[in-house]
Amino acid sequence: MGRKILITGADGFIGSHLTEALVRAGYDVKAFVLYNSFNTWGWLDQCATDVCDQFEVFAGDIRDPHGVRTAMTGCDAVLHLAALIAIPYSYHSPDTYIDTNIKGTLNVVQAARDLGVSKVVHTSTSEVYGTARFVPITEAHPLQGQSPYSASKIGADQIAQSFHLSFGTPVVTLRPFNTYGPRQSARAVIPTIITQIASGQRQIKLGAMHPTRDFNFVADTASGFIKALESDASIGEVINLGSNFEISVGDTARTIAEIMNADIEILTDEQRLRPDKSEVERLWADNTKARELLGWQPAYAGLDGFRRGLSETAKWFTDPANLSHYKADRYNL
Repeated sequence: MGRKILITGADGFIGSHLTEALVRAGYDVKAFVLYNSFNTWGWLDQCATDVCDQFEVFAGDIRDPHGVRTAMTGCDAVLHLAALIAIPYSYHSPDTYIDTNIKGTLNVVQAARDLGVSKVVHTSTSEVYGTARFVPITEAHPLQGQSPYSASKIGADQIAQSFHLSFGTPVVTLRPFNTYGPRQSARAVIPTIITQIASGQRQIKLGAMHPTRDFNFVADTASGFIKALESDASIGEVINLGSNFEISVGDTARTIAEIMNADIEILTDEQRLRPDKSEVERLWADNTKARELLGWQPAYAGLDGFRRGLSETAKWFTDPANLSHYKADRYNL
């Protein structure tokens, strides 16, 4: 490929998988990771052996425009994933979400405009839709900020789109639904369930059981980003990445227990419940646009695909070396 690609948030869950996928596809990758005094690169410290030392690392902070511009200099395109994403944390620290998600996105598109970058793939989230008003959810669904997190992502999406409309900045907005897989934070429901079972617990503490989600395996999400990067038809568009399959949190927990051969009891933990009007009750993606514009479709689709993805995820988490990174006995905010 030869193209130089900057990935912001490369140290995170999806970003680390995407970094590996891009390196394997032959791209020249610069990984933007959050600066810290420990010199850790997040999940890139645990990356696959065939990928290690095959990418450049830039340590910085997405909130700093000078660092973002420095990192982006010499890059042909940027995949912008850096964000704060934990919904419960956004309830008590919303200001950090405005700085990171909205101002961080502004820094990216401003630098891209000034430097003449050929493509910005901006990461949105299905949370911007809020509770589904119709299903499956198309990109035309109204946006509803039901948490400070989702509101900040709506703002970030609008900033990204405004630069395309105002200045012709080549932006595409990808809207992944609930991505899951190895390395995901235990603040998310699937790792929460798996880590509790893997650590020997059989009374599993969760929040609301009835909401439905459209879960997308991380390999499918990463492939969607690469398709968007390579597609000229994606510029200026907002595109869902979802499996077009809906399942409740309760049924997800029972499916995981079956796969892991565990007899569980599900307990409602009050601290894990969202405020009533903040809970997103239903998410189910229409992925027609991704299929038509990007030629993308999930390899882990439907119930069978979901079970395959859960099996791969559970296998990773039950490795003691991986499980040791998690505190399964504590609520992860």
